[in-house]
Amino acid sequence: MIKKWFKTRADIPLIIIMLISAFLNGYNIWQDKYANTYYTTAVASMLQSFHNFFFASLDSAGSVTIDKPPVVFWIQTASAYIFGLHGWSVILPQALAQVGSVLLIYLLVKPSFGTMAARLAAFAMATTPIAVAVSRTNNIDAMLVFTLLLATWLLFRGIGNSRTGLIIAAFAVVGIGFNEKMLQAYMIVPALGLFYLLASKFNWKRKVVILAGSAAVLLVVSLSWAVVVDSTPAYQRPYMGSSGTNSVLNLAFGYNGLSRLTGDRGTGGTRGGQRSEWRQNSSESSSNTHSNQAQTAASSNDTPTAGDSGANNMAAGGFGVGDQMSPGGFGGNGQGHPDGGQGGPGGGPEGPGGPGGPGRNSGGMFGTGEKGPLRLFQSALSGQASWLLPFALIASIGLLASIRRRNITQKRKEVIFWLAWLLPAAAFFSVAGFFHQYYLIMLAPPISALFGAGFVELWQQYRERSGWLSWLLPIAILTTSAFGWFILQNYNDTIGSGWSIVVLILGIIGTALLVVARLTSEKWTKFAIMASMLAMFIGPMYWALTPITYGGNSMIPQAGPSQFGGGEMPGGQRCSNSSDQQAKGTQPNGTSGNAEQISSNGNAASTESNTDTERRSSSRFRGMGGPNGSQSLDQKTLSYLQKHNTGETYLFAASNYSTAAPYMIEAGQKVIIMNGFVSSDPVYNVDKIKALVESGQVKYFMISGGGGGGPDSGNSEVTAWIKEHGKVIPTDEWKTSTSENNKTNSPSNAQDGQGRSGGGERGGSGTLYEVTL
Repeated sequence: MIKKWFKTRADIPLIIIMLISAFLNGYNIWQDKYANTYYTTAVASMLQSFHNFFFASLDSAGSVTIDKPPVVFWIQTASAYIFGLHGWSVILPQALAQVGSVLLIYLLVKPSFGTMAARLAAFAMATTPIAVAVSRTNNIDAMLVFTLLLATWLLFRGIGNSRTGLIIAAFAVVGIGFNEKMLQAYMIVPALGLFYLLASKFNWKRKVVILAGSAAVLLVVSLSWAVVVDSTPAYQRPYMGSSGTNSVLNLAFGYNGLSRLTGDRGTGGTRGGQRSEWRQNSSESSSNTHSNQAQTAASSNDTPTAGDSGANNMAAGGFGVGDQMSPGGFGGNGQGHPDGGQGGPGGGPEGPGGPGGPGRNSGGMFGTGEKGPLRLFQSALSGQASWLLPFALIASIGLLASIRRRNITQKRKEVIFWLAWLLPAAAFFSVAGFFHQYYLIMLAPPISALFGAGFVELWQQYRERSGWLSWLLPIAILTTSAFGWFILQNYNDTIGSGWSIVVLILGIIGTALLVVARLTSEKWTKFAIMASMLAMFIGPMYWALTPITYGGNSMIPQAGPSQFGGGEMPGGQRCSNSSDQQAKGTQPNGTSGNAEQISSNGNAASTESNTDTERRSSSRFRGMGGPNGSQSLDQKTLSYLQKHNTGETYLFAASNYSTAAPYMIEAGQKVIIMNGFVSSDPVYNVDKIKALVESGQVKYFMISGGGGGGPDSGNSEVTAWIKEHGKVIPTDEWKTSTSENNKTNSPSNAQDGQGRSGGGERGGSGTLYEVTL
């Protein structure tokens, strides 16, 4: 029976495409130890209690949440509950979601445009480089795209069958998407509404009623979790991380909303003392910012141990991953926020040296190019999702040719839908001031659908010799191939010039054969199509394989060889071998990742040129001392803390999540994290810490030397109180020594299978205090 089904109903090419997608998304993910440490730490916390699970708490005590709503992390927690907490178990849902997106694209395109168009669209979706890169991490976007495609499928089915329930369900699913990544889910809402109005067979009165009801359902589902959280008394729930006001709605419409467009990365709330201190520091000239930050670390009462910088706990001015890298202050705490952090000293959230540095606009940060209508075609972004964009745009002309207002076919209505998804999203990324490359996965579905549908339509017009429309196919192929050459030739020094030359030659051959066949006979068309397909897909397939062949970045996922193994980046920037630097604990300029050394060499650091500053602000310099390559579980530390635990609820309290992560993820211990990702979050004050100690819930505190974006990680008053009332535990009693660490952290152990450092500094970074009252 199964054999008969395969023969009669199964689409074997689709199955092969889905297997290709599963390989690209899933191969070797078991080598990723912590994945995105920030989010995996939250999953470890969510496994410990329903309270933490519901609120998506970052730490065991339910002190502070992560900076996103919980739905995707509920799914990751379920996966970790079934398979155990590992890097691969929290990545698996996203890898499967991308395979599901490939299937949904096929199902959406096939009814109107046919099987071949659906296969081409599915293959384009499967090989979109940034879609592959982000689906190999536990970031949210792959699951969000799957959710939005599911909503689209429900809407298409509901309109096709005139079923009101499916139409309303489509908008409800978008509401679920809002609870995955907030306003980013709403990018698709205009397209859904427009398509419903165009394609629905209901009369206008009923259309308006159903659309109004769908909008109401969308809002109710979207705001359901937010209303519950914001209605819960603050003392009964975690602080809403990165919100600035302890409000989900402020997080949604500010930090995760309009701030993405404007580039303002402030959360709207900072501690007054830290704010004024940061403002004072940031008033210095940008050329001295780094040395000022280094002096802050040097003046700390704690002496950072070797590797502190690599552990997110770098003295202010350390190089972290992603959003923390800003020319105004090199990212403060060195923590690479997975989705956008705050500038540290030298540019606090509200200080004049904020994101982008004094007087800078953050639009060109993180390797996202310069704002403008051609931003998606610039070398900084084009390799992520734009390979087939020229073809999709040209094909849209053929798809919408001779359209008539009173006679819009179903095909053209669907083309309008995909364009209504693509064009506003492309416009947003063209002018947005605050996003990462992996956000561009939002462009993958419409580009893929328009490519598949458009290729078949242009081929039909070509075969029918439909006047000027018959020339659109060779024009689209030549343009797309030339664009592929443009992207590849920027990396000639890294991957060799052969790739770009081959793509250009194949594109020219395919175009020439099509022209010859158009003017004479069609016997060359088969070879023309083969050459054209190779020309258009060699580039994206190569880029889609780079997370496997070179290793990926779980914090700020990107695709392409510019992040790996040297060579010139677009614009003449030099790309360093980040995995090697992570293993060695060095910075791009060759200086050690040791915060102590950085402090003592502050003057030298301040002599860096502006070019170096801009270069390091790019997120392409991945993970230099970032949280995914900073610390690992120190058995000596764990044994000491367990042995000396006298009934306390929590093993210890850490000043930041990267210090706590190994003990929560690997050992399943309960740990308090005293700061959210943003150090300005007022998670703990002295009274709260004192109450925890007096009630016997915690007595050990691990304070990092300068992490968290301010002196001694976050609230300096809390740190001062801990130092005043705490007893310093000698390092040799609780922490593996440097010599021991070197023995166990050999080069073969220092990196995981994807080239990322899995070892780094063992134990907690900084100083361990015992506080008893």
